[in-house]
Amino acid sequence: MLATSNRNSVGAAAERGAGSPGQPLGGSNGGTVYHVKPGPAGKLIDLDRFSLWYGQSQALFDVTMSVERGLVTALIGPSGCGKSTLLRSLNRMNDLIDGLRISGLIRFDEGEIYAPDIDVIGLRKRMGMVFQKPNPFPMSIADNVAYPLRVDGMRDRHTIEERVERALKQSALWDEVKDRLKASALGLSGGQQQRLCIARAIAADPEVLLMDEPCSALDPIATARIEELIDHLRGQYTIVIVTHNMQQAARVSDNTAFMYLGKLIEYGDTERIFTNPINQQTSDYVTGRFG
Repeated sequence: MLATSNRNSVGAAAERGAGSPGQPLGGSNGGTVYHVKPGPAGKLIDLDRFSLWYGQSQALFDVTMSVERGLVTALIGPSGCGKSTLLRSLNRMNDLIDGLRISGLIRFDEGEIYAPDIDVIGLRKRMGMVFQKPNPFPMSIADNVAYPLRVDGMRDRHTIEERVERALKQSALWDEVKDRLKASALGLSGGQQQRLCIARAIAADPEVLLMDEPCSALDPIATARIEELIDHLRGQYTIVIVTHNMQQAARVSDNTAFMYLGKLIEYGDTERIFTNPINQQTSDYVTGRFG
């Protein structure tokens, strides 16, 4: 069962405007450094001193950050630093893990996502998820994309077909599969399967697209296609991507958050993170001195 100890208001860190460009923040994380590139439409997600435990083991420590609406935010750091845990906390994918406990706040579009009365299924519909390994369902290409629509109660065939076509075009897959929509999705290449999973995630019109190392199982050519797709989707969706590939983070993201041992070390404009970081740990990581 999920245990929480949320405060009733946004904490002092958020009141000070945590996450605003250039503003350092003290705390148990040793002082996160912020120089965030603001989005044209403001913030969509706010985390205020968010901590998470798996049983007695603490995985996240007082993470305070905002995610800008319409931009691409990358989470980087060595294995085990908490970046995937943080990503999965945004749509409560961690809830099924026994012994999970959290403190702090995550606000999404001004609503507290760990509030007792939150509609978790509704939350996940608003935050599409793409996993590390492509996971198409054993059904046709068209039925894969239509699946979330039918689960949501949509029955009009014409509307479903239009939404499937739109999602496949948005995921840059339509031209490759339009003549075999009834063929099994399992016959697609790995890169095509991942783009199909992205089409399935966006078919239901989410506001946020969460991507957990979506290219780690793909070859360089397929990886390049996914990166082109992320660039194409920029602005249409708010994208948060976990990646172990620092070059990929530099290529695709607007803001980058560097995490280490469950703490947010530096969060800001991607170009600065990779060319002139403020924190020495960030500099050591992006220049390959550790990790």
